[in-house]
Amino acid sequence: MIRFILICITVVGYLILSIPLLIIEWIIGKFSPKAKDISSLRIIQAVFRFILWLTGARITYIGEENVPKDTPVLYIGNHRSFFDILLTYTRCPIRTGYVAKKEMEKIPLLSSWMRYLHCLFLDRKDIKQGLKTILTAIEKVKSGISICIFPEGTRNKTADELNLLPFHEGSFKIASKSKCPIIPIAINNSAEIFEAHFPRISPVNVIVEYGKPIYIDQLSKEEQRHIGDYTRNIILEMLRKNKPLEK
Repeated sequence: MIRFILICITVVGYLILSIPLLIIEWIIGKFSPKAKDISSLRIIQAVFRFILWLTGARITYIGEENVPKDTPVLYIGNHRSFFDILLTYTRCPIRTGYVAKKEMEKIPLLSSWMRYLHCLFLDRKDIKQGLKTILTAIEKVKSGISICIFPEGTRNKTADELNLLPFHEGSFKIASKSKCPIIPIAINNSAEIFEAHFPRISPVNVIVEYGKPIYIDQLSKEEQRHIGDYTRNIILEMLRKNKPLEK
């Protein structure tokens, strides 16, 4: 419980104390939007690294050499924990926005930081608004900003982490329309940090693997038509391979 309390204090304390920082970042953005983007990215990455340290989790990262450092990508990952965002965002080499559920837009201060970081809010119940979000994400990628999305559409709460939910094919239009590479991410054991035994935080082994870039135009017509399943299978294979590392 101590870890849980410390993390809650850190999150709430940071959001309150960062109000002046939000104002400073806004001013920086008036003169140099890209400088503000980079400084906001590095600030939040530092906060996330501290929170992960508080969890005591032992994190192994594999395949980071597969992530381009000079071009935007579409990150596609499995999703079982709130900590998946922290685990992956701390490793983003360039500006990166996450696609989050619409409900998060209502959270004061947190939503302000998310907008600073080019996060997008997806209304899963409104097809028209969902399409607008995907179109906005495409424009973000074209302007040099990576996008990360968890195409299962929600946190997967099944007992077996190898039992992935279907991947929503619409998510992949971000890559097909912007011509950016897809980076598959397999996250093992993240639910064991918190969700598996709420509200206790457990210092477990977590494995995050980045697969080789997928270029849609280099795939066969059949693979392109089922790019969601194609990517899902790659992630599933990585999850299976890294399962023994959880112990």
